[in-house]
Amino acid sequence: MVNARRVHPDCINASNPYHECVEFCFKKIAEVKARLEEENAGLVEAVGGGGHPNAKVLEQARDSLDDKRIEEVSSEEEEEEEDNQEPEIDVTQLTGRKKKLFELRLKMNEARKSNQTDVGSEKKKMEAPTETKGISKQKWLEERKKKIGKLLDANGLDLTKAYMLDTQEAAESKYKKWEKEPTPAGWDVFNQKTLYNAYKKRTKNIKVDLEEYNRMRAADPEFYREASSLQYGKAPKTSQDKIDKMAKELFDREQKRQEFSRRRKFREEKDIDSINDRNEHFNKKIERAFGKYTLEIKNNLERGTALPD
Repeated sequence: MVNARRVHPDCINASNPYHECVEFCFKKIAEVKARLEEENAGLVEAVGGGGHPNAKVLEQARDSLDDKRIEEVSSEEEEEEEDNQEPEIDVTQLTGRKKKLFELRLKMNEARKSNQTDVGSEKKKMEAPTETKGISKQKWLEERKKKIGKLLDANGLDLTKAYMLDTQEAAESKYKKWEKEPTPAGWDVFNQKTLYNAYKKRTKNIKVDLEEYNRMRAADPEFYREASSLQYGKAPKTSQDKIDKMAKELFDREQKRQEFSRRRKFREEKDIDSINDRNEHFNKKIERAFGKYTLEIKNNLERGTALPD
């Protein structure tokens, strides 16, 4: 059975489960009650002159008294903080033990600050990320729906007519996105349609000399050879400028492949656990697969307390 605590309901420490009121608490409560009664009496005299004052006027006067009381309390707290602040010390005048004590206090303050920052960073590592990519996108969509809803209400439109709020530039960009075919993914990268589109893209900038083409076709009766032809597999003589064109196209393609880079987010606060870009990419894939299982082990190793409890 829990013992009943000796706590007055008007005590400022009544919410503390370990507090028990003593004589000092009862004295303070009595002083506060007496002061409130005096203020209420003065308030009634000032407002109504002895009659029954208006309720609104009484409420306004009480609010003003509460504001004054808050200002007095805040000014008292500021004075206490000013009194508690240590006076500025001239380091050049300190000698011997006082100087050493002052340096130790500075080191203690620096250690306290660094401990607080380390605790905060370790807590961030231990906790899961607040928002994943899907959640943040969903949040963005919800905020966008709220903004569009406010605009629709302001213009007196229905949700089905939200397209009427789009500008000409926004509508054109939407149409371009709809017309653009999606990028192939997975095994679709190697199907015949994708390979044919890549071939058309590569040959788009190649200029065809129709006169030379017609001349070569007229000179060779088996220009379009079949498998039964005796000249099957025999290639016509290619000029040097065409070989140079092919080499230039291959070189440009290689340069474009090297310059291609997809923009990725860079987080400065993240720990560096890789030796180069390729190793960083590999570590990211490993982290996606096994990060949630190895998080506690990793943190224990970083702290140096990997031993079991």
